[in-house]
Amino acid sequence: MADQDPMQDLKKMYRTRTEGSFPEAIDVLGAQYAKVEDLRYGTNPHQPAAFYRPVAGKQAVLGRYEILKTGKSGLSQTNLEDMHHAVGMLKYMPRPACAVMKHCNPSGVALQQQGQSLAQVYERARDADAQAAFGSVVVFNTEVDVDTAAAIMESIVEGVAAPAFTQDALDTLNDFARFKRNKELRIIRLPAFSSLPKYVGDEIAGPEIKVFDDGSIVLAQPYLSRVKTVADLVPAYNEHRKHGRIDIARQPTEQELDDLLFAWYVNIHVRSNGVVIAKNGQTLAVGTGEQDRVGAVEQAIIKANHKYKGAETLQGAVMASDGFFPFRDAVDATTQAGITAIAQPGGSVNDYDAIKACNEANATMVFTLERCFSHH
Repeated sequence: MADQDPMQDLKKMYRTRTEGSFPEAIDVLGAQYAKVEDLRYGTNPHQPAAFYRPVAGKQAVLGRYEILKTGKSGLSQTNLEDMHHAVGMLKYMPRPACAVMKHCNPSGVALQQQGQSLAQVYERARDADAQAAFGSVVVFNTEVDVDTAAAIMESIVEGVAAPAFTQDALDTLNDFARFKRNKELRIIRLPAFSSLPKYVGDEIAGPEIKVFDDGSIVLAQPYLSRVKTVADLVPAYNEHRKHGRIDIARQPTEQELDDLLFAWYVNIHVRSNGVVIAKNGQTLAVGTGEQDRVGAVEQAIIKANHKYKGAETLQGAVMASDGFFPFRDAVDATTQAGITAIAQPGGSVNDYDAIKACNEANATMVFTLERCFSHH
């Protein structure tokens, strides 16, 4: 008999569970955790994994999910991480919203604008980067209806998660005679997001824990934002020891403020260095994981221009940057692309130059007075 083709073994691993030997309960920093389930696999198919939730506490939203359809052997660690990062954005959204997730970053996010149906919100999130959305995990902060379910089934999706689904929506998501492409779709019902901490001062469920290869750990407080409304976005200013005070010359429009707040909340769960370009409640491009700030800006602009076939789409768009600008080069690249409003933490030694660059381009800038680096 010929030896088994190792490539066939690898292909099989993607579709089967990798068994581990994880206990049914664990103690972490004095807290009790119960196993929710053994996962299909961890980050990669050869890594076993299990998911646990705290026994006590009301904030275990992901830990209380209900799998309505398991797909190909259930959830993987990456599926859960995609849901985690999506919920981390959507919990801030004041209106129905959708995040389309790939590899723990959003390929597109959309917030309902006046008169839009949820299906249109989903389509805007999907089409923000339709190529990257292939095989995505789609997460909503509201009940999924039948029209939205039908839109989801138009393309390949790995999983759908939401606080609720209408029965017609569930029937559509399971209608494989009509939609053959998504036979392995996972459907997950999540508890409501209202109990999750969001803002500085909110009670947290527990610390973030990073475990290194040698067993060492880092504990950190989870990210909480000071920015609750557009009123918390501060018009940019700087007191320069040589040049004196400079203020941003143009104040943001109402639509720019709404988009800046939306882009900032999305950026909280974008891998740093990260920037989010948005317009009318839709991400146009996400620059993520770059080692330099201007590189993240350039990456996002290139992506937007490539997808939308022309820089005119960026006219009137906004951009949120998860860190300050060390030089004015990133601001110049932003305004030259047609973007008219920027949100950034502030605090750079070159804030004066960044504000001056905006004023020269008749763009506007606000400070968030906080950084939202995410090195997940």
